[in-house]
Amino acid sequence: MTDNNWKKRSGVVYSTDPDFNYSEDTASEAETLVPSRQKLIVTIDRRFRGGKQVTLVSGFIGSQDDLAALGKTLKVKCGVGGTAKDGEITLQGDLRDKVTALLLAMGYHAKRGN
Repeated sequence: MTDNNWKKRSGVVYSTDPDFNYSEDTASEAETLVPSRQKLIVTIDRRFRGGKQVTLVSGFIGSQDDLAALGKTLKVKCGVGGTAKDGEITLQGDLRDKVTALLLAMGYHAKRGN
């Protein structure tokens, strides 16, 4: 089986230097702040969704795993579907008041947007 690590090197120019070693840039994830220091904004969005409403929770600072855990908690407590990626939690439906109340009960600084 051949080593296919060259596939991860898009945009790298061939080097004729025999001592050249390719090193990947590993971006470290941001450390998750405690809930009392998070400032979350709960808004509603209808763009690019065929007129359907979704609730967006933005402003989360932390690792992707912690964001996914918070998203799962909100989805279970609201009884809806959604996703947690790119620093945002998306929940199906207009749940701004309920999500804001849940986040405040969990100790987050949450503010209801539009």
